[in-house]
Amino acid sequence: MRSPTRGLAPNDGEEGTDSTPLLQDVGRTETAPVCCSARYNLAVLAFFGFFVLYALRVNLSVALVDMVDSNTTLTNNRTSKECPEHSTPIKVHNQTGKKYQWNAETQGWILGSFFYGYIITQIPGGYLASKVGAKLLLGYGILCTTILTLFTPIAADLGVGFLIAVRALEGLGEGVTFPAMHAMWSSWAPPLERSKLLSISYAGAQLGTVISLPLSGIICFYMNWTYVFYFFGIVGIFWFILWIWLVSDTPETHKTISHSEKEYIISSLRNQLSSQKSVPWIPMLKSLPLWAIVVAHFSYNWTFYTLLTLLPTYMKEILRFNVQENGFLSAVPYFGGWLCMILSGQAADNLRAKWNFSTLFVRRMFSIMGMIGPSVFLVATGFIGCDYSLAVAFLTISTTLGGFCSSGFSINHLDIAPSYAGILLGITNTFATIPGMVGPVIAKTLTPNNTVGEWQSVFCIAAAINVFGAVFFTLFAKGEVQNWALNDQHGHRN
Repeated sequence: MRSPTRGLAPNDGEEGTDSTPLLQDVGRTETAPVCCSARYNLAVLAFFGFFVLYALRVNLSVALVDMVDSNTTLTNNRTSKECPEHSTPIKVHNQTGKKYQWNAETQGWILGSFFYGYIITQIPGGYLASKVGAKLLLGYGILCTTILTLFTPIAADLGVGFLIAVRALEGLGEGVTFPAMHAMWSSWAPPLERSKLLSISYAGAQLGTVISLPLSGIICFYMNWTYVFYFFGIVGIFWFILWIWLVSDTPETHKTISHSEKEYIISSLRNQLSSQKSVPWIPMLKSLPLWAIVVAHFSYNWTFYTLLTLLPTYMKEILRFNVQENGFLSAVPYFGGWLCMILSGQAADNLRAKWNFSTLFVRRMFSIMGMIGPSVFLVATGFIGCDYSLAVAFLTISTTLGGFCSSGFSINHLDIAPSYAGILLGITNTFATIPGMVGPVIAKTLTPNNTVGEWQSVFCIAAAINVFGAVFFTLFAKGEVQNWALNDQHGHRN
C-alpha cells in the first residue's frame, strides 16, 4: 500500500504515484456493508430519477411522428432507395390524437428547443446545489420537467410557439440535475466506490431511453400520443414523492443511516473536501485537467446526441425498417450501453481497490475504450451498405462500448475537485450540450439525399471527433485532487 504522503499529493502528475486518498484512511474505519446501505439506496433512487428524466426527454421524438399530419411532411419524404424495402406492412393504429400542420423545419425547432433551455442552467445548477442543497435542486428540477410534460398536449393545442416555450422550460429544469447529482455524490461517494455508485445512478438515463422509445410507440399505437406525456408525467410525480421522503443531502443529516456507514463515508472523504466558502473560479478555469474533461465530454456527446436524435431516422430512411420495428431496434443499442455502464463501474473500482491500479490509469483506460471503440464500429456501420443485421449489430456494439466512459472522464470531476464537482460538471456539460444543438443540424445538412455515402461522412466526422477527445483526455487528464480544490494554497489546511 502506498504511503499517506504519496497518496495525498494533490498535484502529482506521475501515473505510478497517482493513487486515491481513501486507501490510507479506510483502514481506520471498516468498510460499511453494501446491502441496504443509505449510499446504495441513494444510487437506486437516483437511477430511477434519471430514468424518468430521459424518458421525459426522448418521448417527444416518438410522439411527434403521430402529432404531425403526414400530408404536411409527404413532400419532404427523403427515404433512400439504395436499400430494398424488407418490412412487413404497417398495421393501421389509433388515429384519435389531434394532428398539426408542422413542416420539417418547425419540427426541428420543437426538438431542438429543449437544448436551448438545458444549456443555460448547467453552471448555475452546480453553484446552487452547494447553496440550497442538491436534494431539493435535483428533485424540483425533475418535478418541474414532469409538470411541464403533463401540459405538453395543451401547449401543442395553443400553438407551436407555446410548445417550443414549454420544451425550453423543460430544458431549464433538467439542466440542473446532473450538476446537482454530482454535487450530492461529493458528500456521499467514498472515493473507491465512486465508479460503482455513479454508474448505477447515471445508468438510469440509458434505461430510460431503452424503455421510453418502444413504450412511447406502443402507447401511440394503442391509445394516442397525448397519453405518452400523461403516463411519463405521472411516473415522474411518483418518483419525486419517494425522493423527497427518503433522501438527504449528506450522511450527517440522513435519519436512518447506520453509525458505521456514516463514519466510513465521512472518514474516507476527510482529506478530499475543501472548507473554503468562495469558489476558486480563476484557478479552476485555468486548470488543464478540467479542460481535458471538457474536450472529452464534448467529443463523446457529439456521437451520443447524433445517434440519439438521428438513429431512428437512419433506421427508417436508410435501412427501411417500419415504425414498429424502428422503436425497438432504436432502443437496442442503449440497452447495451446501460449494461456496460453497470458492469464497468464495478470493474473500475475493483481495478483501483483490489489491483492497486491508479485512478488516472483507470480513467484513461476506460475513456479510451469508451471513445475509440465506438468510433471504429460507427465508421464500420457506414461501410457495410444495406446489411441490416450487421448494421444494427455494429451500432449496438458502438453504443455499448460508450458505456465505459461512465467510469472514465464522466466522473473525473470528483477525482480532481470533489468539493466543486457539481460546478465542474456544469462547466463541462455546458460545452457538451453544444453537440446536441449543432451535431444533428450538421448531420442533416450532410445528408440532403439520404444516401449511404452521405451517412458515411456523418459517421466518420463523429468518429474523428471522438478519437480526438480520447487522445486529448489521455494526454492531459489527472486522477488526484488538484491544489486549487483544497485549502493548502490559502493557508487554511491543517
